[in-house]
Amino acid sequence: MTAFAPDSPLVDEVRPAANHDERGAEPDILLMHYTGMATAEAAVARLCEEASKVSCHYVVLEDGRVLQLVPEELRAWHAGVSSWEGETGVNARSIGVEIVNPGHEFGYPDFPQPQVDAVIALARDICARRRILPERVLAHSDVAPQRKEDPGEKFPWDRLAAAGVGHWVAPTPIDDGGGLAAGEEGDPVEQLQTLLSLYGYGLEIDGRFGPGTAAVVRAFQRHFRQARVDGVADFSTCDTLRNLLAARPER
Repeated sequence: MTAFAPDSPLVDEVRPAANHDERGAEPDILLMHYTGMATAEAAVARLCEEASKVSCHYVVLEDGRVLQLVPEELRAWHAGVSSWEGETGVNARSIGVEIVNPGHEFGYPDFPQPQVDAVIALARDICARRRILPERVLAHSDVAPQRKEDPGEKFPWDRLAAAGVGHWVAPTPIDDGGGLAAGEEGDPVEQLQTLLSLYGYGLEIDGRFGPGTAAVVRAFQRHFRQARVDGVADFSTCDTLRNLLAARPER
């Protein structure tokens, strides 16, 4: 791809990526990732090279600089096998933002303040221009819970929400009262699966708390109840989910 004009005035540099194609749909999801590589340089190089078969629209560096790799009008290849609200074409419907962080494999440090400020500003700009609803600002782990865990439990979704980005309620405090866990079956599990599906997560509603359900619960916790990510649907997790559903505007 040749150089192109950036979509956002917040872009510091355009670095055209090789991998992209036509969308086929208007973007209505803003999808957050972390790069998950040891260095920013390696991550950007991989996102730009053809052999990687991946790309994204934006990269936010640790110091807050913003790179654009693919125009928003084109589909970048960042979500992989994924789904949300029953739709599997997440790449076609989303704008992908890669946030430089080595991730869980390389120590998973906190996201620096300048970087978070830049993510907030960029997200506000994109959501305003594209009219993306707060509840469709999502994590990679939300749309691919069995494969991905980024941007992870250290990503400050509460700070984004305070700035008007994303859907959020204060998590219900954790107690030690147990909860639904792997291996359990029955109506309570089916009710949990139904509520997670109503929020948008892709999972089978079969009344069995198997690995797929545990992965979705962990994804939910990484986004909305970050203090403990264990895949156990305790009262804190379930009550936070119910409160999120109650707070979501009718469409």
